[in-house]
Amino acid sequence: MSFVGQPPPLPPVPVSYIGRRGDFFRLVARGAALELVTVGFYRFWLATDIRRHLWSHTLVDGDAAEYTGRGKELLLGFLFALAILVPIYLAYFLIGIEAERLKAFGGLPLLIAFFAFGQFAIYRARRYRLTRTVWRGVRFWMDGSGWAYAGRAMLWGALVLLTLGLALPWREAALERYKMSHSHYGELQGRFEGQGWEFFKRAWWLWLCAPLALVLFPLAPFLYAEFKAVEWRWWLSGIRFGGLRLESTLPRRALYGLYWKVIGWFLLLSVSSAAYFGFWSFLFVKMNSVTRTHPVTHEMMIHSIPIWIMMGLGYLALILSLNVVMRLYLLRDVWATTSASVELHGIEAVANVAAKGDLASALGEGFADGLDVAGF
Repeated sequence: MSFVGQPPPLPPVPVSYIGRRGDFFRLVARGAALELVTVGFYRFWLATDIRRHLWSHTLVDGDAAEYTGRGKELLLGFLFALAILVPIYLAYFLIGIEAERLKAFGGLPLLIAFFAFGQFAIYRARRYRLTRTVWRGVRFWMDGSGWAYAGRAMLWGALVLLTLGLALPWREAALERYKMSHSHYGELQGRFEGQGWEFFKRAWWLWLCAPLALVLFPLAPFLYAEFKAVEWRWWLSGIRFGGLRLESTLPRRALYGLYWKVIGWFLLLSVSSAAYFGFWSFLFVKMNSVTRTHPVTHEMMIHSIPIWIMMGLGYLALILSLNVVMRLYLLRDVWATTSASVELHGIEAVANVAAKGDLASALGEGFADGLDVAGF
């Protein structure tokens, strides 16, 4: 039923990504070089530049989002998190030694504590990124408790283990509902309408094939790529902000090529690195006349410091090159592919949204980085 004078609903609005691949490659390649020079500390500024690039080149109804986070915030959050985590790491190490000596499980409570910290960090890191995202002058923001989320994640994690992974769709749905119920765009409250059963119906056969994929390697990339495509489509299609809803049409096979390209680059870089390390190892053996009757000595090691330096640089170059490949294919290309599949329904719901919400600290992002659970 419609009322006289009520405007008709606007047609769906597509999302488009207009960023050039070459620009992103130069961004991450330059960032990798600076990471090498700064012994990894530039990654905070690189993460900020990557987000700013992706946000600013993704158009929704003709307008791009703005990312206002700063690398300095991430660095300070990381250092503050380290001040908390380092003593815990040290205590875990010392208790672990004692537990091993006594053949006990004294380290198990600390492992559980680290898992809880990791879930807390995931929630708070998302809160930080959301509060640094602005669209049409209105900020996204997030409230809720990181520890409440961590408790839910731990209980659901135990259920997933008990069911050998079958409860995973319901876990993802429940945790996403908690996160979205505390997410806002200005005065509009978010919600998540994706159902665990819906996710399970789309991907149940992947659980059955998973044991086989562990044995037959060529199947694993296909199964994982399809699982991620199903998950992306399910997650995006469940997001709501007030009367605004997202709908994704991402095909199941949309990510096949990206994962296989990553594998191809990994193999190529691995072969190249093996040849590089083999050359320097051969040079070390020849220079020092190493044989079975003339083994390596301490003096040889000292006199061959330049060779070790070159091998160390080669190792760092390999790690950074792999990071460039992953950021190009599994970050930029996945972002572009999934964005192109999204349409927004009810865009008129965000026409006159009032600004609301405060900034969140970068502590959660620092915890996520320190615990190696940092997401995008």
